Amino acid sequence: MKSKVTILIDGSNFYFKLKDLKLNHLLGFNFGTFVEFLANEDKVIDACYYVGRIRQDGTEKTEKLFANQQKLIALLKKSGLRYSFGYLMKSDGKYHEKGVDVQMATDLLASAYEKSCDKAILVSSDTDLSPAIKKARQKKLKVEYIGFAHQPSNGMISFCNFNRLLTKQEISRFLK
Repeated sequence: MKSKVTILIDGSNFYFKLKDLKLNHLLGFNFGTFVEFLANEDKVIDACYYVGRIRQDGTEKTEKLFANQQKLIALLKKSGLRYSFGYLMKSDGKYHEKGVDVQMATDLLASAYEKSCDKAILVSSDTDLSPAIKKARQKKLKVEYIGFAHQPSNGMISFCNFNRLLTKQEISRFLK
């Protein structure tokens, strides 16, 4: 019998892992096929991409970032993924994503407590999720960590029931 799975993708974490591999063409990424690949033979009941919302401030940089984010949101919708916004906070001239981890942890725990799925697949190397993972596993939800072979998170590997580390070659097949 197929398991029911929910897939939670940390957008910023995912983007920077792809960028490390020089594959940062997110607007050409086939998210629908990627989600099917992650689920393998299991039934996807939900897939969500978490990202900080770009706030326009009139500068050319934020206008370009905003336009690209709108294209990304359209691509996610077309691929059947839900998206959830955190926010971006500017400090020292750099943007820092806030609120995404909390949203991911909340959705993970909701899946565990509501028993809406059998397994959660986390595409995130953020160990801040460890308390939520621990509680979800106590509630008998299986949790799989999807990481990247070039930079795995040993913490996430130890916290989750299962793990898969994706190679550059595997990821490349999802780029258009």
